[in-house]
Amino acid sequence: MNDSQGERRLWEDFQQGDEDAYTQLYRLHVKAMYRYGMSLVPVSEAFVFDCIHDVFTEIWARKTRLSVPDNVRYYLLKSLKVRILHLLKRGDRPHQSLTSEEFDDLWIEPSAEDVMALTEDVLNRQELVKRLISQLPHRQQEAIRLRFVENMDYGQIAEMMLLNRQSAQNLVFRAVEKMRGWLLF
Repeated sequence: MNDSQGERRLWEDFQQGDEDAYTQLYRLHVKAMYRYGMSLVPVSEAFVFDCIHDVFTEIWARKTRLSVPDNVRYYLLKSLKVRILHLLKRGDRPHQSLTSEEFDDLWIEPSAEDVMALTEDVLNRQELVKRLISQLPHRQQEAIRLRFVENMDYGQIAEMMLLNRQSAQNLVFRAVEKMRGWLLF
């Protein structure tokens, strides 16, 4: 069984009221949801976690009426984005902003083994890539993160960012080309 099938099975179990499956879904996706939520707008951690918990509370309350999503992570990230934008539009504005260093730290998830295995050269390249990404316009940053951090396809990116598929591809392409150009000079 691949990861997608495993997640679909967890989703089906959670829909039947299995609290362990629900907890596993939360644990599998909370870090990605947190990273993505923090990347959407510079808000407080508490606000993002509240939105994540709102999403999970809502799916628990509506579990019997939900269909099984093709991609659980995509579904949860899309739900989080809708929740955050809804609260910001409504005026529930958070107070604490992230520093640039805190924002960059959201994208690193090395395990103990990974840290020991990394050479200084790799660390320097990662730092360079993070700096380059941070210089991109916000929409390009979001598209790059959805494509390469969250491994979404262009159709999912398009839907998430309210674009057509070709525009999503162009956005990612332009961002990559811009970073490539910066590296050549």
